[in-house]
Amino acid sequence: NFALKFQHICSNSVLFGYFTKTEGLGRVLVRSMSAQGQPNVFVTRRIPQKALDLLKEQCNVTQWEADDPVPRAELLKGVRGVDGLYCLLTDKIDAEVLDAAGPGLKAVSTMSVGYDHVSLPELRKRNLPLGYTPDVLTDATAELTVALLLTTSRRLVEGVHEVKSGGWGTWIPLWMCGSGLSGSTVGIVGLGRIGVAVAERLKPFGVSHFLYHGRTPKPEPAARVGAEYVGLDELLSESDFVIATCALTPETKEMFNKSVFSKMKSSAIFINTSRGGVVHQEDLYEALRSGAIKAAGLDVTTPEPLPTDHPLLTLDNCVVLPHIGSATVETRTEMAVLAACNLLAGLKGEKMPAQVQL
Repeated sequence: NFALKFQHICSNSVLFGYFTKTEGLGRVLVRSMSAQGQPNVFVTRRIPQKALDLLKEQCNVTQWEADDPVPRAELLKGVRGVDGLYCLLTDKIDAEVLDAAGPGLKAVSTMSVGYDHVSLPELRKRNLPLGYTPDVLTDATAELTVALLLTTSRRLVEGVHEVKSGGWGTWIPLWMCGSGLSGSTVGIVGLGRIGVAVAERLKPFGVSHFLYHGRTPKPEPAARVGAEYVGLDELLSESDFVIATCALTPETKEMFNKSVFSKMKSSAIFINTSRGGVVHQEDLYEALRSGAIKAAGLDVTTPEPLPTDHPLLTLDNCVVLPHIGSATVETRTEMAVLAACNLLAGLKGEKMPAQVQL
């Protein structure tokens, strides 16, 4: 490891930086201080520059400047004595982290729409606000959901493999045939912002019927897409495509299990772009292997990344993506900026633009 300290006097302000680098890992902890009296903020990852610049204008920023998640020991060290914490969904923010930050911590902001990685009870105990980034990733995630559905149902990954491996031979009537959307029934579990956006994008494909299920009916958004509220069992038995866009809660944890898959059509295709934790992956593997359901497309898994020797990756009828639902440059930048704005508002004691109701 090496360290470089520098000090520069400019316009009556003190600039101070501290850099550490772990040799061979490309991981850098960067501390920067602009003016005395500004709040101290820890950023747990490399983020879009626009968001970082916003924070640096008003805060003294310490950043884990790498694309890999910050190691636990570095996280505990980095949060020590900070006023604000800017985290990502890969960071477990629990009592240990909050205790390490100390009593001066005023706000936490996550660059994600999900916040199951943050202990809400611990935030409540400390009266700490939590910012998140809903809405901004709705369009990108809905687009990816449709892309994943089409990739899975039309067997695109298998088709590319056949071309590259020499399996593309003479024309065969039923070779590489998949399932079409026209005239189909699509069941959406969790008709929130993303669920509605998915339905809006699927309508032009000629879907004949949308069903949805959740804790309560949602008449207004359902009317926009012509979706019918039904019980879960009816949705499972009637749908040609079952799409999970629900939040991960104690009620939804591993709700897609053997019992659920057994109630789906054997020709049904399952798509999950919500959270990996809503699926019992061993049960999904058995359902796909045995033919209980036709295929599955996953953008989220447990754990992430999914080990390369995981059984799901041995199946031709399972498409797994590396959690890229919001992965457009525009969306990730907007998420990062909103997370920064949330944190800045929380540090001032103001209501965040997007604040979790604790």
